[in-house]
Amino acid sequence: MARRPKQELTHLDAAGRPAMVDVSAKAVTARQATAACRVRFPAAVAQQLRASGLRSAKGGIVDTAIVAGTLAVKRTHELIPFCHPLPIDGCRFGIDWESDNALGIECTVNTTHRTGVEMEALIGATVAALTVYDMCKALSHAIVIGPARLLGKRGGKRDFGAG
Repeated sequence: MARRPKQELTHLDAAGRPAMVDVSAKAVTARQATAACRVRFPAAVAQQLRASGLRSAKGGIVDTAIVAGTLAVKRTHELIPFCHPLPIDGCRFGIDWESDNALGIECTVNTTHRTGVEMEALIGATVAALTVYDMCKALSHAIVIGPARLLGKRGGKRDFGAG
């Protein structure tokens, strides 16, 4: 059985202090990542939202979540300390019912750069989910967000999943 090389945290310097990764020697390549987050509603709330076409007193829930998620993608480097500011070439959301009571949110982000967009995709999906919560919390505080997870990424050293 082949032994895997020891993995180390990349955001620590030789002294164990926090440090941003230097990506200057990496090749500029096309990169993409897709992340997902789920929003689960109590049955009565889900039924009410389905009947309303996912509209609340605050407006269109899905449209607002897409706008908020897109803004968050573009500001990820301001939220996560060691993320590099990246030019975002594309950002797409898919939001639909996964089950009777759960709304699924997927965020796919593209860039051409020296580092990937996994954090941008995760931030986008999660902020979109938080926005859904914000727009629906008047109906119930029993709404559950999560899990948020990376579905896949392409580009860079290694590909993962279906990104």
